[in-house]
Amino acid sequence: MNTLSPNRLRALIAMAWLVAGALLLLLTPLSGHSESLGWTPAFWLLAAPASVLLAMRPRLPLDLLAALFHR
Repeated sequence: MNTLSPNRLRALIAMAWLVAGALLLLLTPLSGHSESLGWTPAFWLLAAPASVLLAMRPRLPLDLLAALFHR
């Protein structure tokens, strides 16, 4: 039986949240900033899951950039 570790499960949930939030902002009329809500939609759909991922693995952005340049 192949089970996920708690850290890997949290990372997968945060990645799914980040991807779904980005798609929601891109494909719907929901804006990232509004007069009544401020930056709340962009924060909860993009910044919050990104901060969870960065807290779990701080070198993730550098690893992704290195992978891009090594292609």
